[in-house]
Amino acid sequence: MQWPPEALVRVPERSGRTYWTEGGDLSLRILQDVVSPGPRAAAAELYVAKLTAKLGRDSEAQLREHAKAMPQNEWIYDWNTATPPQIPPGTRVLLDDETLRDGLQNPSVCDPTIEEKIEILHLMESLGIDSVNIGLPGAGPRAAAHTEALASEIVTSRMKIKPNCAARTHENDIRPIVEISERVGIAIEAATFLGSSPIRRLVEEWTVDHLQRTTENAVKFAVQHGLPSMYVTEDTIRTDPETVKRLYSTAIRNGARAVVLCDTVGHATPNGAFNLVKFVVDEVVKPSGEKIRVDWHGHNDRGLAIANSLAAVAGGAHQVHGAANALGERVGNTPMELMLVNLRLMGLIDRDLSNLRHYCEKVARATKTSIPLNYPVIGHDAFRTATGVHAAAIVKAIQKGDQRLADDVYSGVPAHLFGLEQIIEIGPMSGKSNVLFWLARHQIPADDAVVSRILDAAKQSQRVLTDAEIHALCTEPAPR
Repeated sequence: MQWPPEALVRVPERSGRTYWTEGGDLSLRILQDVVSPGPRAAAAELYVAKLTAKLGRDSEAQLREHAKAMPQNEWIYDWNTATPPQIPPGTRVLLDDETLRDGLQNPSVCDPTIEEKIEILHLMESLGIDSVNIGLPGAGPRAAAHTEALASEIVTSRMKIKPNCAARTHENDIRPIVEISERVGIAIEAATFLGSSPIRRLVEEWTVDHLQRTTENAVKFAVQHGLPSMYVTEDTIRTDPETVKRLYSTAIRNGARAVVLCDTVGHATPNGAFNLVKFVVDEVVKPSGEKIRVDWHGHNDRGLAIANSLAAVAGGAHQVHGAANALGERVGNTPMELMLVNLRLMGLIDRDLSNLRHYCEKVARATKTSIPLNYPVIGHDAFRTATGVHAAAIVKAIQKGDQRLADDVYSGVPAHLFGLEQIIEIGPMSGKSNVLFWLARHQIPADDAVVSRILDAAKQSQRVLTDAEIHALCTEPAPR
């Protein structure tokens, strides 16, 4: 039987088995990716095998090359896509970086120099972050000087990133933003904030009437002085619906065109974040008839900041606030780098993120803080392994010459998307494949005696061997 150079193969819709079809001089392996009906179902059901040459039955190398042409979703069944996504494909998600303001409220950080802040600002720009909080100039002379220098850098360098400044809801905090905006010649969004939850009202002896008057005065002052107004209530997630509706409606009536919903103390769950955002969209924003941007600002006290931020977007939020390395009050804000990672993996952004580790490491150095070794994606150990089984699979994938395969076989995050790579180490849990791979990478002949010596040393070690230690083992004289 003569097969055409291009074969269209239809695979059974609900089968997870592997099929071999043979005819004449062709062997073709078809792997079925069982997906629920949806956008990817057609791609999984119909697999077009591009056959540009006749393959011999025994030509394993050619078969491997052919297998590499298979769609990546043939390799992995993704339960994440088994039901329609909560965030529709194509949703635009904006990001506001709080590293240089809320991030610096962490009690263990050092306030970076203005030179360091400017370098961090440029790294934000390189990552495509949409806006940045450049400070709270009402806090004092140093804060005001740094805020103005950052605003000036945005103008001078013609950066795309948009500045905003934090301010309490009174004129003494808003006026410095007005003055900096006028001197530098750029619109700076005024993020005016006040507490709103019943527990805060109890402690401060505030009434809702007082908060409403304060809101009205602050937003009016900002708008009358030409500042875009971003209205923020602290602890929104623990505030009653009536107060939420009353305060945000007041802000919008007086000219606010962005509203920020906050999980100031890290109380929220994803369900709570979704519910709050949806309530504000349905009960405040839509009835206002105005075009209002809805922001989510979350903290990580329960370890749910990323999940909450994604749930907020699903509920209707347009922009998420975050800080590099999850810096901020107590245990910090939503980690900006992990928002970027997740949005990239979800297909909601598509941009060069190769500077991600540089951004995080620069912030850590500038603030005199450290990144945990096992921190996702940008931690030292994120893509390292010394375990024999894991390493063997990664090595086999690398030897097939397919970077995606090597990245995916033992990792849920493809390292190459973030300018990184898989690293194979040698330690007490390693196997021979670790040693052979290390030697090949360092262009050292894999002599049996050398391999045995390295593996024996690794098995007796309490930790992963350093490169220097392995090099020394490679050069040891053979016993006489």
